[in-house]
Amino acid sequence: MREVKLSDGIINLSALRLDDVEAHLAGEDELLVRWLNGGPGTREGVEAYFQHCREQWDTGGPLRAFGIRMGADEVLAGTIDLRFAGDGLAPGQVNVAYGLYPSWRGRGLATRAVLLASRYAASEGGVEAVIQVEPENPASAAVAQRAGFTPGKPTHSKDGTRFDWYIRDLHAATR
Repeated sequence: MREVKLSDGIINLSALRLDDVEAHLAGEDELLVRWLNGGPGTREGVEAYFQHCREQWDTGGPLRAFGIRMGADEVLAGTIDLRFAGDGLAPGQVNVAYGLYPSWRGRGLATRAVLLASRYAASEGGVEAVIQVEPENPASAAVAQRAGFTPGKPTHSKDGTRFDWYIRDLHAATR
């Protein structure tokens, strides 16, 4: 599959690579573990996941995982992924999930990443982007709202966890 690199002149998005494992492990904190990763990362687990991400790119699978990168040396500042299929998603809906490492938070980078990733999702046939946020995570909800997403229906996962949905028409993302 072709290499995808996206940029808005401030941040760059490109596929996660195995050489990102160390930076990811170093950047992982309590908030990423709680809201995004589901548990503390191990070298073996992160390597396996990043390899899976690469395979998804190579085979055209439903997952597109990007590193959020900063500067000419493309320092890994966080991750953002798009899922073009999954539980609870209607055809054409794309789930967007993101996380920044602590030293990169509070600079508007997650919002920039969501906007770039949304344009990419639209170019790949996505119709509507969805960000699912636990109500106790107001920072993530604020990113969704700054990126032009509006509140949608709340849902519950199989384990009963509530998620507030934020949605955005991806045709608007390309304008």
